[in-house]
Amino acid sequence: MSIDASTSLSSDAAPTVLGFPRRLAERSRLLRRERANELLVELHSARALVTDAARVVAAGWVQRAWFAYRDEQGRERFVGAHDLHRITGRQPTAACLVGAVVHAAGGLPAARTERVHRALNLTWQAWSGGSAEPIGFWPSPVTRLARVRDLTAWNDQPQRRAEDVTALLDAASQVAARQLAGMSHRRQGSRCSTDVVDEVDRDDQLQLAGL
Repeated sequence: MSIDASTSLSSDAAPTVLGFPRRLAERSRLLRRERANELLVELHSARALVTDAARVVAAGWVQRAWFAYRDEQGRERFVGAHDLHRITGRQPTAACLVGAVVHAAGGLPAARTERVHRALNLTWQAWSGGSAEPIGFWPSPVTRLARVRDLTAWNDQPQRRAEDVTALLDAASQVAARQLAGMSHRRQGSRCSTDVVDEVDRDDQLQLAGL
């Protein structure tokens, strides 16, 4: 009895050769899903933050400063970007647009957190009239700083009113809502595509088995 070694080896190798790309594709799909889940959490959190910031502005708003507070003598004091340490341990009585986001996130210790930056980025997108940036886009530190300056300059314009600021924060919340809806739609489409791939994989396995 003779055995065709080349046939035997090719039959054994085929599932391995085809299996590795599938495992690689599955790992990539799982990583994308994990990142998408993380982004959903981040967007929900940022949306809640801009909503809270709107309440801060409604309670008290200020221009040409980040915060206002009352000292021990009851006098109103203003804190700018260069003396923010003065607000430490004090309750702000008013905040500008950027200061409201920072205060709503927990105060100065939260100023450099990703949550604050993502909320500010949503606000900038709303201010710019709806950016075409991809969902989850994360600008560079230089770009983030430039956008904070844009929002600060807008806040300090003479014709600006507190109602304008709360309206912008409401618009930022809607930007987040649209992005969340887009992600949900994309995830539904991704599930359909995965089902099709699974069907093709099963067909390949049946062919390899000679069925």
